Amino acid sequence: MEPGFPDDAVEVGRILGAWGVKGWLKVQPFSSDPQALFSSTRWFLRAPEGAVPRPDFVWPGALKVLQSREHGDGIVAQARDVADRSAAEALRGGRLFVSRSSFPTAGLDEYYWVDLVGLAVSNRQGEPLGAVVGLLDTGAHSVLRVVPHAAATSSPAAERLIPFVAAYINSVDLAQRQIVADWGLDY
Repeated sequence: MEPGFPDDAVEVGRILGAWGVKGWLKVQPFSSDPQALFSSTRWFLRAPEGAVPRPDFVWPGALKVLQSREHGDGIVAQARDVADRSAAEALRGGRLFVSRSSFPTAGLDEYYWVDLVGLAVSNRQGEPLGAVVGLLDTGAHSVLRVVPHAAATSSPAAERLIPFVAAYINSVDLAQRQIVADWGLDY
């Protein structure tokens, strides 16, 4: 990572463009509850993936957020050194990161997706089911995407989709990096 960019950075949103004429930014959060963006006054910034470097523009490494608030289905924010609409438009597509350590503390039996990815999953009998490679949001609840350890790079057919609800998840131990699920090997 480049100097000043936190080792525990998590991508939490994207800049959609300018909002208004005074340099405010319109941001698309990657979470339905964008508290990670609100919890930090320093957003780390990277150019969009695949962006062609422009000789007349250097992406700032971070933005000092002066104000932010929800607006419709997104967020609007004012950042220091983004003085007008043109400066805000220049940041369109920018990828926003926040240090994981600045996230608000999750409540009892609440977890950030980023903390679940990589956890080993086994069933009640102690049989390994694989590791969490991602999650899906179905609207009603989240679903763990679990891939067997030997098939981590193989086809998605080996993937198990386990609803992340109390009926199927017996325990989550972040310290031991382990999830126990009521799930059979043949499901």
